[in-house]
Amino acid sequence: MASLALVLRVAIALSTQGFFQPDEYFQALEPAHHYVFGYGHLTWEWVSPVPLRSIIYPALNMPPFWIIKTLGLDARYPELLIAGPRIVHGLLAAITDIWIREITRQVLNDAFVPTAYFVSLTSLFHSLSLSRSMSNSLETSLTTAALSYYPWNNAQSMTRTRMCIVFAALACAIRPTNAIIWVYMFGLLFLRLGHRPSRGSSLIRDCCVIGTGTILAVFALDSAFYGRPALSLLNFLRVNASPVSLFYGSSPWHYYLSQALPILCSTSLPFVLHGMLLAVKNDEKKPKTMLGCIFWTLTVFSFVGHKEWRFLHPLLPMLHIFASRSLVELYHRSAKSEVKAPREKRKNAIAKTFSLPIRTRDLCLLLLAVPASIYVVFFHCVGQIKVMSYLRSLPPENLTSVGFLTPCHSTPWQAYLHRPELAAPGRMWALGCEPPLGLQHPIDYKDQTDIFFEAPLEYMRTHFPSRVDTSYPPSAFASSVPNVTFVETLQVVEQSSRSWDLGWRHEWPQYIVLFGALLREPGVLDLFQNQGYEEVWKGGFEWEGEGQRRGAVRIWKHIG
Repeated sequence: MASLALVLRVAIALSTQGFFQPDEYFQALEPAHHYVFGYGHLTWEWVSPVPLRSIIYPALNMPPFWIIKTLGLDARYPELLIAGPRIVHGLLAAITDIWIREITRQVLNDAFVPTAYFVSLTSLFHSLSLSRSMSNSLETSLTTAALSYYPWNNAQSMTRTRMCIVFAALACAIRPTNAIIWVYMFGLLFLRLGHRPSRGSSLIRDCCVIGTGTILAVFALDSAFYGRPALSLLNFLRVNASPVSLFYGSSPWHYYLSQALPILCSTSLPFVLHGMLLAVKNDEKKPKTMLGCIFWTLTVFSFVGHKEWRFLHPLLPMLHIFASRSLVELYHRSAKSEVKAPREKRKNAIAKTFSLPIRTRDLCLLLLAVPASIYVVFFHCVGQIKVMSYLRSLPPENLTSVGFLTPCHSTPWQAYLHRPELAAPGRMWALGCEPPLGLQHPIDYKDQTDIFFEAPLEYMRTHFPSRVDTSYPPSAFASSVPNVTFVETLQVVEQSSRSWDLGWRHEWPQYIVLFGALLREPGVLDLFQNQGYEEVWKGGFEWEGEGQRRGAVRIWKHIG
């Protein structure tokens, strides 16, 4: 059974063709590539005066990078740099499917295990996100492992409880906000142990020892990586609780209920809700504990302005368990109602469920997630990945410089390209989107991407030369570096002109990467053609994406 999850998750990881979230590349692969190979893009979280990101999660990508580099395969077979980390994250993703069986066995019983396993394997959101190199995905796997060791009954040994604390601590090290789940779960456990003071004291001691050890380990690793003392976990929580997080978008309080939960659960949503209802109606203690954790986490996250679907991913295995509770219940109800039916009719009806305790019509509804999963794995936003494959295929002498006139972080970077000749400053550049660091009143702040897309034609006329230099020199100041100087500059601008154009200067590159939406802006198409550019590649679907990411990905080359 475990082998099925391993094969499926690795297969999905290796087969994924599309783009989902920038963090998959810029908070995991790029820092690892930069560390191993000496070049790669580091976002503001890594280079700001107060670093926000821990090296722990990107470090998982370093072993495959290091092995490929040591064997000298990176130059001949750069595709291995993509496949290596994908295999690692596919294997880690399978932890979720494997350990959901143990949680189901403890919270419900063995009769529900195959159904919960099936729901997990066919989950649309798992297909989209679980096998990707995103911290939320590993957070989900570690949370599931921790819950499988959680003392759902007070008779469990302290050894298993300590394993739960270890996995929970690792999940918090990967994503500090995971602590929200464990405040509830361990707080409830402590209350349950109130009549056993010795067990309660042991729980507190173990949490303190393991938690402190984890924090010190993270501090030591991050300090070694940054070359100075770094409290990345604390900085991450502090900044995410500040107005800076709202720079990346804010959503209404009901976002997680009205959007995130339906998207995460997809076709299993009716069964998730019915399973929750059964837990409350039948006063089932263990499922109600899970339900309390879900609602507690939803409530806390709903108070934070910046919201994303993936932030709830660690709750999805628990939601799948509620779905299995409903599906098995409905199956047995249906079986009882068919007792008086002819024997042959009952036999045929049961055979349609593939030996799972799931009604045929319920199975058909669940399986609607499969074609949707095929789409998100093979066809969704593929242009943003394939554009790097095209650039990587070009010979070095025919790839002098590349400029990305796209919303920031719309494609992977050197971890998918691996072209050291483009690592020099200004050879490969993209529009920046640094947040309003250090500002007192950032409400009207605009980053480079905002300024460019407000008036693309005007930006290119004022920030680019009037003619293309066919030697394609590097751009002197293509984007800002969010260091101390950047923060000081923003503070000066805030106190004076409040003009957020920092005077970026570009050279016309040999290749321009853009979305088709840019070509529909007034005058842009004519400007490119007048400068001697022609479209040489197009990838993805024109109808997908939103805003400035519509119209498929294009590459325009300077022909002269």
